[in-house]
Amino acid sequence: MIATAFPVGFFAGLFGIGGGLITVPFLFFIFEALGIDRNYLMHLAVGTSFAIIIPTSLVSVHTHYKHNSVDLNIVKTYGLFVILGVLLGTTFAAMAKTKSLIVFFTIVVFCLGTYLLINSNQQTISKNEFKLRFRVIFGLISGFISAPMGIGGAVMNVPILKYFGYPIKKAIGSAATIGFIIALCGASGFLFSGEILNTELPLSIGFINVPAFLIFIPITMFMARIGANAAHKIDKTKLQVYFGIFLYVVGTVFILRYSEL
Repeated sequence: MIATAFPVGFFAGLFGIGGGLITVPFLFFIFEALGIDRNYLMHLAVGTSFAIIIPTSLVSVHTHYKHNSVDLNIVKTYGLFVILGVLLGTTFAAMAKTKSLIVFFTIVVFCLGTYLLINSNQQTISKNEFKLRFRVIFGLISGFISAPMGIGGAVMNVPILKYFGYPIKKAIGSAATIGFIIALCGASGFLFSGEILNTELPLSIGFINVPAFLIFIPITMFMARIGANAAHKIDKTKLQVYFGIFLYVVGTVFILRYSEL
C-alpha cells in the first residue's frame, strides 16, 4: 500500500483530479492480493477511495476558495442534485455484485478516455444558461456515475460547468467543492451499507478499509503537490491525451481481469 500510494498521489496531482480513477484500480488489485472476499472487492475499493478523497479534496477546496474560485451558488443548487444522484448510485453499488461494478467502471472509464482524446481545449461555450432543469439532469447523472466509480466527479463536472459558460478557474474550484461533497456522501453511504450488509471485512468499517485509509492519506497529499507542480511544466493538451490513454489502459486491464473472475 505504501509503494502504491506514491504513484497514486503523483498522478492525482498531475491530472488534477481527486484520484478515484487511479485509486480504485490500485486498491482493487491490492485487496484481491490480500484475499478479500471477491463479492466485495470493488465495493471495498470504491468505499475506501471515497474516504481517501475527503481530506485531500478538502485541502484543494480551501485553496480554491482563498483564490475566489468557488461559486457557492452553483455548489448549493447544482450540488444538491449531485447529492441525490450519489445516494441513488451508492444504493445501486451496494446491491450490485463485483463483476457488475467492474463492467460499470470499465464502460465509464472508456467513455471518459474517449472524451479526453477527442475533445480539444477550445471547447465551444453554450448559449444556454445553466437553468434548473439542466442542473437537475446533469447533477443526478454526475452524482449517480460518481458513486459506483469512487470518484469526486470533477472529470465530468468541470466540462459541464465550462460548457455552460463558467470560467475555467471557477469551473475547477466549484467542481472540487462538489467533489468534496460527493466523497463525503459516498464514503458515508459505503460505510453504512457495508455495516447493514454485515460484511465483516478484515480491518474495515463497512466498505472502508482502515489501514489503506491511514496509509494513503499522508502520502497521496504529499505526492499530489509534486504532481501538480509537474503538471504546470507539461502542455495541457498533451496532459489530456496522456490521461485519456491512461484510462484506456485501466479499462483494458479491468476487461482482462473480468474474464478471470
